[in-house]
Amino acid sequence: MNAMSGSIARLFRHRLAWPLVTLAILLAINAVFNPSFLHLEWRSGHLYGSLIDILNRAAPLVLVSLGMTLVIATRGIDISVGAVVAIAAAIAAWMIGGSLSSSGAAQASRFPMWLAIMGALGAALACGLWNGLLVARVGMQPIIATLILMVAGRGIAQLITGGQIITIYYTPFFFIGSGYLFGLPFSVYVAGLVFALLYLAITRSALGLFIQAVGINPGAARVAGVRARRIIGGAYMFCGFCAGVAGLLISSNVKSADGNNAGQLLELDAILAVTLGGTALTGGRFSLVGSVIGALIIQTLTYAIYSLGVPPEINLVVKAVVVFAVMLLQSAEFRASLRHLAQRPAQGASS
Repeated sequence: MNAMSGSIARLFRHRLAWPLVTLAILLAINAVFNPSFLHLEWRSGHLYGSLIDILNRAAPLVLVSLGMTLVIATRGIDISVGAVVAIAAAIAAWMIGGSLSSSGAAQASRFPMWLAIMGALGAALACGLWNGLLVARVGMQPIIATLILMVAGRGIAQLITGGQIITIYYTPFFFIGSGYLFGLPFSVYVAGLVFALLYLAITRSALGLFIQAVGINPGAARVAGVRARRIIGGAYMFCGFCAGVAGLLISSNVKSADGNNAGQLLELDAILAVTLGGTALTGGRFSLVGSVIGALIIQTLTYAIYSLGVPPEINLVVKAVVVFAVMLLQSAEFRASLRHLAQRPAQGASS
């Protein structure tokens, strides 16, 4: 019995234990209040159901969270990812455009789709490079450097769209965000591919150790021969790239681009997802799997809030309370204080 309790205690000390427990609880709550929540249906060659919908809608947040993980691991922060999402979506929508012919069929306009995708991703990489230069070369505080692009980027997106919502009529572009492949949404494959490539780069090369070294002590890492500035700049560029891919998924899914609202508050959800997954805001310690779980927690919580009929006025409060509770449970100091309080009455009774 003691061995079993010890193994359970060690299991819950794992940094992914509480995020997984939280996700399981949220799934259980959804299943209790919505009997068809766990039901999956194969229809017209595709899987349909609430779980599939959560995976599809979580894909952009997963992508942005992966990029944010590397930035936070290097002691940084990027609050401009929402604006980068809007810029990428605006460029893709403007370049693809599309129109309806007299017969009602969609036809392309302006540029080929592959060029529009490259243009959107190139702009997102440029945004990441700008942030990286300000942080790694100029020496600005990350929150100030990315705040500049957060404000200016939203204006750039609105300039591209002319302050209007650009509607996309080109049907092949819709496949990126709302198409299906082998029964699952294509967006899930996109997020999975980015995760797999990043995970291999982190675990099969020295990149993961370099990022940890820079996050723990940039000065010592530089003395040890690690090119800290390149690592930091690369992290911001990758974060921008992930935001650009997320912008493509979002604009493809809604078939439009809104420079004012696309990616709104996505940076806050990404930061929450990364911290829920166990990545330390002080840098060094990070978990890609944890960030994916954190993104799924936030999307599942959002789904639960809307499906349970919680008024929109208080859904952000509910989300904040849940995140606050999970972060407290993840805190070793908080759990230690609870154990200390629980032992006090026992000690008093024995005396």
